[in-house]
Amino acid sequence: MNHPTQHLVIMGVAGSGKTTTATLLSEHLGWIAAEADEFHPAANIDKMTSGVPLTDEDRWPWLSSITGWMSTQARNGRCTIITCSALKRSYRDVLAKAEGQVHFVHLHGEPNVLAERMQSRRGHFMPASLLPSQLSALEPLAADESGITVDILKSPAQLTAEILDRLLL
Repeated sequence: MNHPTQHLVIMGVAGSGKTTTATLLSEHLGWIAAEADEFHPAANIDKMTSGVPLTDEDRWPWLSSITGWMSTQARNGRCTIITCSALKRSYRDVLAKAEGQVHFVHLHGEPNVLAERMQSRRGHFMPASLLPSQLSALEPLAADESGITVDILKSPAQLTAEILDRLLL
């Protein structure tokens, strides 16, 4: 293989459009996509469903399993896209250890826009009541992290085009 395997981590708080964006990018690039939520043990989902924020101790095994999945895909020559809140630098540092190049795409939006989106969606275990705790935990991408921040007020197609352009994909 002439170039390293790449991974896009579509990050941001609940309601920022991670799944929609990842789906469009996956369709465009032909990369395998996964939802970080699928890697949570049942105990974490039970906590979040009942409105209890996860602790860092809850997250470390979850983040390690995502990193392991990305590395396995890289060893098989597959680029990936994963949706993951990745709110803290320490969480992104774990994900960045995956084999291949890891780039973060932070979907940023104003709290009122995010809350409105969360209240209108169905079939998701994350209640809107957890949004304030997510926003307070969020650490924006630092200059030394590989990634970009994009505004969620654009249409999904515009967001996807901007991400592809800015990451030269």
